[in-house]
Parts: sequence; C-alpha cells; structure tokens
Amino acid sequence: MRRIASAGQTAGGFERLTDQSGRPRLYRSLSGSHRYAGAVTRSDLTPPRLRVQTAPIDDPGPLLSRLPVDDAYAWVRHGDGLVGYGEVVRHKPESIAEADAWFRDLAAATEVVSELAEPPAGAGLMAFGSFVFDPENTAGQSVLVVPQVVIGRRNGQSWLTWIGTDAPKPPVVTAPTPPDDVRFSPGGLDEVAWPAVVAETVARIGRGDVGKVVLARDVVAEARSDLDPRWLAGRLAATYPQCWTFLVDGLVGASPEMLVKREAGLALSRVLAGTIRRTGDDNRDLNLAAALAKSSKDLQEHEYAVASVARALAPFCSGMNVPEAPYILGLPNVLHLATDVTGVAEPGVSALALAAALHPSAAVCGTPTDQARALIAELEHLDRARYAGPVGWIDAQGNGEWAIALRCGLISETDPRQIRLFAGCGIVAGSDPAAELAESVAKLVPMRDALLG
Repeated sequence: MRRIASAGQTAGGFERLTDQSGRPRLYRSLSGSHRYAGAVTRSDLTPPRLRVQTAPIDDPGPLLSRLPVDDAYAWVRHGDGLVGYGEVVRHKPESIAEADAWFRDLAAATEVVSELAEPPAGAGLMAFGSFVFDPENTAGQSVLVVPQVVIGRRNGQSWLTWIGTDAPKPPVVTAPTPPDDVRFSPGGLDEVAWPAVVAETVARIGRGDVGKVVLARDVVAEARSDLDPRWLAGRLAATYPQCWTFLVDGLVGASPEMLVKREAGLALSRVLAGTIRRTGDDNRDLNLAAALAKSSKDLQEHEYAVASVARALAPFCSGMNVPEAPYILGLPNVLHLATDVTGVAEPGVSALALAAALHPSAAVCGTPTDQARALIAELEHLDRARYAGPVGWIDAQGNGEWAIALRCGLISETDPRQIRLFAGCGIVAGSDPAAELAESVAKLVPMRDALLG
C-alpha cells in the first residue's frame, strides 16, 4: 500500500475502546454522551487520530443493496456515489463553519493509506452530514458522522474505505422491508390553515415587509411497523435517478437542488425556484414548461434565489459564471426553473465552508434573509429541524457535495414507525394561496409514493 498522509497525535478527551482481544476499536468522548457504537464529540474536544485505508474493488453492483439496516448512510445519483455503515466518530456541531473546522482537525490527525493511484473525490477519509435549517437552532440536531466502512463508485472506478487495520468483513444484509398500512395526518398546519398563512404572507410582502418568503408545511406518516429507510432510499433512487438520494441519520430523501459541489477546485450551485406540476401528457407538459419560462411570478422568485447564491459565492470564488436566464429541469412529478452558478473556488476553501456561506439561500428561506427567517418563525408553525438544511458529504481534501434537504422525510427518533414529510413553496407578491397549496402537494409526491409503493 502507498501511504498518502500521516499527521497529528492521539487526542486527549477521548477514551480508546477495545474489543475482547484488546485491539483498538472506537473512540468515545469522555465528556459527552454516546449513541450506537460510535462517538459523540463536542466542539471543545480535539478529534481522535484515525487510520484510514482505501483499496480498489470490483464493481459492487447497486450501492444501496450493500447496506445493513442499522447505521446506514447513502449518497447516490444515477447509480454512482457513496454508501457507508457503522460509526467511528459522531460530531454534533453548533454550526456548519464549526463542523468544517472540526473536520479539518480530524483530517490533519489522520493516517491515510491508499492503493488507488489517483483517488477520486470521496475516497479516503470522509464524513456524511446533515444540518438544521435555522443556523440559530443549536439544539444538537446537526450531525457529522465518519462511518466505519464506505463503498464508493464514480466514473467506472470502485473502491472500499475502512477505519482500522484489518479489512472489514461484509455485514449481514437483509432485503429492505416495505412500509405496511401507512396512514397520513396533518402536521403543524392542515390544508385549510396553510393557504391562509400564505395569504397573510402575500399581504406582508405587499406592505414591503419582505420580498420573498419560503413557507413549508409538513405531513405525518405512520406505518404499522418500524420504517426501513433503505426501502425509501431505494424507491427514491429508482424513480428520481437525476436527483441526489440521501440517507443520513434518519433523514431520507431525493433532492433536485445542489447547494454546492466542490471538486478539483471548481464550485457549482444548482438553484431551483419556480415550480409547476406535471400532467403526464407530454404535449401539455411542453406547454406548461413554456408558460413557466415566461411566468413573471416564477421568474421573480427564481431571480431572488440566483442573486442570493451569486452574492454568497462571490467572496470565495473567481471566474464566476451566472447565466442570464434559467433552463427548465424536468422531474417525473414537477418542472422547475433552474440555474447552475459556477466558479473557481479559492485555494483552501472546502465544500463545507462554501455551504456555510450559502445557507440559508433565498431558495429555501427568502429575501432579505433575516426578515424572511423572522416571518417563517412567526407564521409557519413548524420546526423544520434538518429539512431544507444542507445534507451531503465531505472528504479530507475539502471536496464534497451538499444538497438542500428537499423532497424528504425525517424518521422520528422516539417512534421509528413515524416519519414527517416536508414541502415548501416560495411566496412572492403574485403568489396565489390555492396554487401554492397545489405545488406543495406535488412536492410531497416523491415521499408519499415511496411510502405507498
């Protein structure tokens, strides 16, 4: 094997756990609680030193089929991506920026051994993560997890990464279990109350209080037995292959919106704002796409979102390209106005640092940001938790992909039979409450179908 990097010392503040033979197994915080077999760390603790090994493997087949039911993580698109299982280190950051600093320290204290001549992004030390929507929510819901084992595939190259000395044994993998007898009920606001909140928001916009506000609603689904997130991820990946399907700590979904991707020094952010539901008739959908591209309401909503992303990326990128007009992104259930903002990331700026600068964008919050967040807190009657926050992964080189957690559900920590589904709509001066409700229903379709399919 070829050693790529080795630095740092074993950290203080951690207890080294051993198996029955006395070999080092995991690290656990001495001052924080722990969950599963992994470690919960705090921002005032130095990360442990890890040994990370990566080796090429034959094509593993469908990545999601390699996951056990417990401690499973996933990030897939068009069949490629990363899946992981087990847990070596779990960090509960207070902010995205703090998570970025913590992971940098972890990477600096990690010994990396690789048999890959040219490791692709995501190979070697990496972590899956998910962050709360509201940056001021410090209730400990955000998470960054280094898995015990990662299987990756990209551009025809497949690899296995593991933490420790010995190559891991394959886990016991059972077939995903479909949900049974799923029932749906209203969340914070039902389909009568929510349009009234939209109307109130439009009135506030008309008074000049704010330019755009993204309002979300939730629906609660409950099955007769515990939900298997692998089933949901598999259904979403099969139905929406062009989206980024994710599974991180009970949050599962398929997002069409890339908050930021950083790879080989380049940064990309895909902005979606402006939506219309598809009919299933190709000719009618073509006419709907043309109408969406000319809709002043939707173009205004989209312009707010693109401008907020461009402003946030500008201090961290050079050679930026911001297209003058959006294109139509077609998904099986909806059509979106979409714009890809690209740039050359400044040296040393990681994907998490870019995500910290971008979130929350006007696409999921509104503009001006502070006023929109205040109105959301006042009117929405909903704790978004990690819905509409960044979800994705980062590696030791600062590469990573962070989508916005949309078209998703959050499985309850206290009742694994229950999951909350979310949908949000951008409200501007020309918004119609009934149309916004219909749009939210369309955005709930992916998760509803995954639960009923």
